[in-house]
Amino acid sequence: MKYFLILAITTSVLASCTGTDASSHQSKNDSLHRAQAHQAIDDTANYTAIQWIDSTYQDLGKVKKGQVAEVSWRLKNVGDKPLVIAQVTPGCGCTVADKPEEPVMPGGESVIRAKFNSNGQSAGEHRKYVSVVANTKNGTSRQLEFRVDVTE
Repeated sequence: MKYFLILAITTSVLASCTGTDASSHQSKNDSLHRAQAHQAIDDTANYTAIQWIDSTYQDLGKVKKGQVAEVSWRLKNVGDKPLVIAQVTPGCGCTVADKPEEPVMPGGESVIRAKFNSNGQSAGEHRKYVSVVANTKNGTSRQLEFRVDVTE
């Protein structure tokens, strides 16, 4: 019984150390990505140009209350430096957005995706925004917009 207790404690300690190392490693990677993104935004010599393949305005049409609607905006790096999407921020808590984690190389394409949760939203038209910060000429901030009609 004593052997079993020692084995259980040892296993728990090792498992917790492994989890901490993995979390610590992920946290360091996230910090590194954030630092690189901010450096790209601050360094005007590395600014590039972006082309929105899809309109920066998307009409999602009707969505039944309680459903999650997905929207995406395709983009292309039409400049000669890597495009770094430093930040993608939804305008409200009903929307979550994902950004490309890796730089978009010149000539490359990528996608910004968002999900709108209509649960708890009133019936009717809603216009939502997603702000994008990137190392782009003519302003580092862009506003993406979508419209959705929530029905009962």
